Order: sequence, then C-alpha cells, then structure tokens
Amino acid sequence: MTARLAPPAACPCDPSRRYAACCGPLHAGQAAATAAALMRSRYSAYVLGDLEYLRASWAARTCPDTLEFDPAVRWLGLELKRQREDGDAAVVEFVARYRVGGGSAVRLHEVSRFERAEGRWVYVDGEFPRG
Repeated sequence: MTARLAPPAACPCDPSRRYAACCGPLHAGQAAATAAALMRSRYSAYVLGDLEYLRASWAARTCPDTLEFDPAVRWLGLELKRQREDGDAAVVEFVARYRVGGGSAVRLHEVSRFERAEGRWVYVDGEFPRG
C-alpha cells in the first residue's frame, strides 16, 4: 500500500477542473450527485492512493477484503464513454489509461455498475468489454 498523495490543484479526473471543486468534496464525504460523478471520484482516488475513499464508495457485498496500490502505476487520463441511470441503478462506461514503470500505456476499458444505497451512490462491480 502507498501513502495517500497530497491533493492536487487540478482534478485527476479532468485537469480542466479544480480538485477542490470537483472530486475534493466527494473525497471529504459529500455524496456524489450521480453515478458518473462517483466513478470520476473513484478514478481520482486511485490516482491519489486514497484507499479509504475507495472502500467507502464500494458496495459492502462486493468490496474485496484486500486492496493495494502498485506504486509503479501512473494514471494518465480518464474518458467517460456513456452513462445511464435508472432509478437506484446506473451503468458508467469509461476508459482509463495508465502506465506501469517505463512501460507502454495501457487502456482499462470497463462498464461499471453502481447502485444507490441509503441515498449514496456506490460502486458494485464492472465488466471488461471485448474489442
């Protein structure tokens, strides 16, 4: 596990936005207004090494017992492909890019499922689409 990084000025999920006005409030405990906002904040938590936030924003029944960060991973960017909310369920498709050490960039393409539990969006699980 790595230590949590200091909050940046620009938000990791969207460098054109300030962290303090984007993911910062969610990391401080504010509920995400949408599943897409929660997904963005979870990406930022991975970038910042915020294990506590990742666990808190994960559905208890699917959260893994252990979660560790690889300090060699450098997150490079996030792109939302689509998002759909239907009542207390939602799907967000995204592509996150990262690099391990000096290796080539890798694309993580996931279709994530979210649900609203006790008034807060939480991550349930995801699938990696083919293609």
